[in-house]
Amino acid sequence: MQVWNVIYDPLDFPDSLYRSALPLVDQTAQSKISKFYRREDACRSLIGNLLPRVLLKKRGVAKEAMTFTATETGKPYCTTPGIDPPLAFNVTHDQGVIAMAFGTGDLGPPAFHIGVDVMQLRIPPRITFTQFVDSVGSQLTARENSIVLAADIPEEEAIRRFYWIWTLKEAYTKALGIGLGFDFKRIEYDVLQEKITIDGEPARGWQFLKFEVPPSGPKYVGVAAKFMGGRGTSISDLSEGCLVCYDAVSFVNRAIEEMS
Repeated sequence: MQVWNVIYDPLDFPDSLYRSALPLVDQTAQSKISKFYRREDACRSLIGNLLPRVLLKKRGVAKEAMTFTATETGKPYCTTPGIDPPLAFNVTHDQGVIAMAFGTGDLGPPAFHIGVDVMQLRIPPRITFTQFVDSVGSQLTARENSIVLAADIPEEEAIRRFYWIWTLKEAYTKALGIGLGFDFKRIEYDVLQEKITIDGEPARGWQFLKFEVPPSGPKYVGVAAKFMGGRGTSISDLSEGCLVCYDAVSFVNRAIEEMS
């Protein structure tokens, strides 16, 4: 499993670049992207749509041959004919990072059991960290609450612990393709013991890979999840060679050059 991250700053991303890149995606995607009221949201969506297309282009697939659809719950997947082995991917974004996890499509076709989530290490303005945790406390287990609200750790570490827990929960549900409505309390991630349980049982067959971006600027953490089958559970840091970061302007310019 690999993760590509695109670092996006609205102030550095010209509107002309957005307009030039929009025709690279199909009409259905263009229509959805164009409905965003804020241009920066449209740009994030455009970059998210370009990520799997750039990957397919690297594998020798012509732009005209690329096709995508989504499950009933809205999880996108690739329907391009002749992709062997099948491509499994999932895209997410938060603030200035758009991320895509991808790998071989093994289990759970057609969208496959792969998911990713990334979030900036910050709390909303005008509230304390404790108030923030309380606002989502119903989605954390008692053990998770005790870990993030421990009195003997600095707030920076508490925030980091919270977002490791939250992004893992998000990545898991995205991998299942469930969408909204899944009770996050069913998933427990003990970040101190690196132990994950689902409904009180070990998360057998799952691989979880943790990563951090970018190398400078605001900090983000993320988790990629994939169901591998079997009885074991794996959680580790994503290896350096499997994590790639792109600047948004450079990434989109490259997409235009290669796919136009």
